[in-house]
Amino acid sequence: MTPAADGGPPLGIEAPARLGRTALPDGRRLAWAEWGPPEGRPVLLCPGGATGRTLGFGTHLLDDLGVRLLSVDRPGLGASDPAPGRTLTDWADDVAALLAARGIRRPHLVGYSQGVPFALACAAHGLATAVSAVSGSAEPSAPELADALSPDIRAMVTAVARDPEGAEATVAASADAASMWDMVTAGCAPADRAVFRHPAFAHAFRRAIERGFAQGPGGFARDTVLTMGRWPFTLTDITVPVDLWYGEDDASMFHSHHLSEPFVRDLPLAHRYIVRHAGGLLLWTHAEAVLRALLRHGEV
Repeated sequence: MTPAADGGPPLGIEAPARLGRTALPDGRRLAWAEWGPPEGRPVLLCPGGATGRTLGFGTHLLDDLGVRLLSVDRPGLGASDPAPGRTLTDWADDVAALLAARGIRRPHLVGYSQGVPFALACAAHGLATAVSAVSGSAEPSAPELADALSPDIRAMVTAVARDPEGAEATVAASADAASMWDMVTAGCAPADRAVFRHPAFAHAFRRAIERGFAQGPGGFARDTVLTMGRWPFTLTDITVPVDLWYGEDDASMFHSHHLSEPFVRDLPLAHRYIVRHAGGLLLWTHAEAVLRALLRHGEV
């Protein structure tokens, strides 16, 4: 069990219990990591931007909760084969094939930060029992968010709309593990800085980013274009419960709670949690609350 910084709760970042790669119908392979009892209730994690499959959360809770946590590298990240030109719909198809191959039906889903739209795409395609969207923005290209976006994000949304291939190339030309680490840690909330000061957490997070870039920047660049462009589903397509988690003090230009209003308005079964005195790292600082709330959906 890994203690948190400043005497806080355990961070739950133990190494995976199981690693593997599963073949898809087109011959590509998706790489995954697992924690918890193999017979537990499956919870599938769509990780944050450029972070590989080996960074779990709440790993110290999984045995008691009876949870089998599964994290998957998206194509071109970590150890998953690339899929040039892929879409959010393609991701849902990949996950459907992975779940079928592994005998998993309608898991609970968790999306973190850039992973939120990937989790929602799966939910829109009927693959989920419920979703926890942690520190995630609603569709950045939605007109009603234009005034809430930072100038940098607004510029990226505009670039993707005008020339998605050019925008993808621009991201790929500048992105690497070091710059990603700097972007994640710069200007974060005091609560998050305290967590990043913990050596074990900083090491695990940095290693996850390095593994995310193991094949180069292409996977992250594609993810960025997909999340900044128009999503190929509407929020009203998602008919399962969605928990929205935000730290009140999170001022990130990517996932402040100020970017969540379309979620609250348009998701049929949304519940928003705004945690006081917390930043964007809720997946680790509040893992138990996130998991327990998620698992209540679908209970008989």
